[in-house]
Amino acid sequence: MKFNNKKLKILFVSAEVDPFAKTGGLADVAGSLPKELSLLGHDVRVVMPRYGFIKLDMKYVSDFPVEMGDRKETCIVKEGSLVDLDQKPIPVYFIENHHYFNREGIYCYNDDAQRFILLCKAALEMLQYMDFKPDIIHCNDWHTGPICLLLEEKYRNQDFYKDIATVYTVHNLEYQGNFGSDVIPYLNLADGFFTSEKAEFYGMFSFMKCGLVYADIINTVSRQYAEEILTSAYGERMEGVLNDRKNDLFGIVNGISYEEFDPEKDKALSYNYNIDNFSLKKANKTALQEELKLKKSDAPLMGIVTRLTGQKGLELLIGCIEELIEKEDVQLAVLGLGDDYYYKAFSKLENKYPHNVAAVYEFNSDLAKRIYSASDMFLMPSRFEPCGLGQIISLRYGTIPVVRATGGLAETIIDFDEDNSAGNGFKFDEFSVTACKKAIERAIKVYREQPAVWNQLIGRALNSDFSWKKPSLAYLKLYELALERETKGYCFKCPEEVTYE
Repeated sequence: MKFNNKKLKILFVSAEVDPFAKTGGLADVAGSLPKELSLLGHDVRVVMPRYGFIKLDMKYVSDFPVEMGDRKETCIVKEGSLVDLDQKPIPVYFIENHHYFNREGIYCYNDDAQRFILLCKAALEMLQYMDFKPDIIHCNDWHTGPICLLLEEKYRNQDFYKDIATVYTVHNLEYQGNFGSDVIPYLNLADGFFTSEKAEFYGMFSFMKCGLVYADIINTVSRQYAEEILTSAYGERMEGVLNDRKNDLFGIVNGISYEEFDPEKDKALSYNYNIDNFSLKKANKTALQEELKLKKSDAPLMGIVTRLTGQKGLELLIGCIEELIEKEDVQLAVLGLGDDYYYKAFSKLENKYPHNVAAVYEFNSDLAKRIYSASDMFLMPSRFEPCGLGQIISLRYGTIPVVRATGGLAETIIDFDEDNSAGNGFKFDEFSVTACKKAIERAIKVYREQPAVWNQLIGRALNSDFSWKKPSLAYLKLYELALERETKGYCFKCPEEVTYE
């Protein structure tokens, strides 16, 4: 199939978008991919809720009622913008609703189902009140799954909506948005969709399943993860649904913003550097050691910037870090928020080894960048990892990843010991303390015994390209597949059609 040069109209819907609202990688993608698509000449618009903490001057666009069960909610649409590298503004439509969105958090409210049903309905309804009909609605994660359901079950018979195609991106299959059937009346749909073939999932109404069943094309954020989620080990009980759609399922590794993460210009760093003077990484290391009250030393400094949850495999590190400190005098800098178990474990280590371990429990993007820059190694021993941005960001700063070979980590990191000429990190397969420890020890051995080789690794990392340039082209191919499926009733599907290497 030939990819044509049509300029597309794309509506990108997300619960969070950097820099307006962020809890993780979803916001990074939603804030970066539209910019790259805009640079390619496409008309991209973004939709998200206006949460109470978003204090911006915005332009009024429209307001309209949205049915929510037996009542109506007023939605007000206001416009802000992102700016691409050509300084072209990308409209961001903020859905205002005092009852559901005027809050100081994004998630974890008792009425989250109703809140994101309202987002889905408003994203579709608002199109009738503005001069914009998208070719593609790009839905992201569970919060936006009902858009695909609503479009097919309610809006498709209206001329305005009949040719709109959908792409649904699964950023993390673990978070599915499964709610009791009592939320169904808020959809205001005719009977027939709450079945095991459609939106019902073990007796629950599943936002995620709505996207997986009803979207024209599904993708996730690495080819490896797209294969893994077809299995019971990684499928989170959705593997049956996904296998039914496996010919419509693709994987595209995320990029990162090379403007936001730029060691040469990053104002968060103590010292800026590039491929020509990366010896200044050591000056950043010294500065971070002083900031975190670690011993000033050339011992290997290992960084972790992550959610402190079971997904991230941190128990593997906790199981071997004391031996590594005692044997190798390594240092560890941890930044993240999450579960009490990990707070207690890292705090215990910090108290026992105050000159070797520093843990900061907060969201701090500037400190994160200093850790990325100053560390010698970046650790991601994840149980599973759909894409992972940490390993990509660390490469951007010339810091060498040590990762478990799963999902996007397996796809983006080449083990140095397996391929000296192309290796950019160290990997291990088995989810065990022993395997994790051995991989870290292999990295330490090269760092200590082969400094020239380690510098070559740093240079290779700094020269790598994980920007959005290639992934954005792959997404354009997915959009064309979705449009062909929607307009012709079928879709020519071939994984090679969306590769970008």
